Amino acid sequence: MPATDDEIREKYLERAIRELNTLTRELQGCEACPRGGIMPVLGSGHPQADVFLLKHAPMPSEVEEGVAFYGRSGSALMKALKRLQVDPLAVYGTLVAKCPVGDPSLADPGCVARVVEELAIVQPKIVVVMGSDAVSALNDLDVPLGRPVADRPGEIQQLTPSIDALVTPNIDEALDEESAKRAFWSAFRVLGEWYADLPPY
Repeated sequence: MPATDDEIREKYLERAIRELNTLTRELQGCEACPRGGIMPVLGSGHPQADVFLLKHAPMPSEVEEGVAFYGRSGSALMKALKRLQVDPLAVYGTLVAKCPVGDPSLADPGCVARVVEELAIVQPKIVVVMGSDAVSALNDLDVPLGRPVADRPGEIQQLTPSIDALVTPNIDEALDEESAKRAFWSAFRVLGEWYADLPPY
């Protein structure tokens, strides 16, 4: 008897969960970055999210919990997603530099390249690239069929034939100063329009 669409979707989800769990174990066992006994900061969210949030480096609260977008930036994003009517369960967030090294440029290139694996597992429809450092890092990665993303906040671009990209300012730098908040929101709200236009399947 042929599998139903629901059964097929369930199998893909199970595979994505398995692959993310394997990636997590590999990252936790990695000794390439000079981080000592501190655990890497891992991605979090739906394993098959439509929206993939990418930030360059962790903040202290993220290092403490070991989870990307934990703390103020995560709370601000949850409010913004709600305002834009983007389902938070359709979102996955991760970092370029997963190891809490003092200088993110010291992160091991092999570890940074794990973002490509996360993209392949999650298979999002859009990557929200937060900040110039994240844009540069993404452009340096060998994303299959990928094209360079221009550092133009608020503009939907094509990363690959199946993945769009939206650049925003770095959320961590947009939490306290009013004009920085406005600049972030101006770019990020484009995600709401994009999400509203997604086909319902």
